[in-house]
Amino acid sequence: MPDVIVKESKINGKGVFACRDFKKGELILKWDISHELSEEEANKMPDEEKRYVAFWEGKYVLQLPPARFVNHSCDPNTFVKDFSDFALRNIKEGEELTSDYSKEPEPNMNMKCNCGSEKCRGVIRG
Repeated sequence: MPDVIVKESKINGKGVFACRDFKKGELILKWDISHELSEEEANKMPDEEKRYVAFWEGKYVLQLPPARFVNHSCDPNTFVKDFSDFALRNIKEGEELTSDYSKEPEPNMNMKCNCGSEKCRGVIRG
């Protein structure tokens, strides 16, 4: 049985959900970073794919499933380190995995937030 599953999300489109409990600090997802892009390639991506390009640690990477479906939250339960998602706190089976997109060094990021958390900032800015 997989550790995570992609399914419909109340936050936005598809989301990634825990298939088991995770403890704080535990590795949840290791990104497939085999699709590294140049800045020019990243800028030429179609808009529907461009939203899955992450700029992290000086690299542009096209995120692949399931990592591409981790939705934003202003009160996230994961954090990104070394192209991986780790549990920021204990996460229960069935819970949607979320990350704070504003922690990414993406200067052009400016999008409406749908996270619904009590800490929601309304806008996601890189």
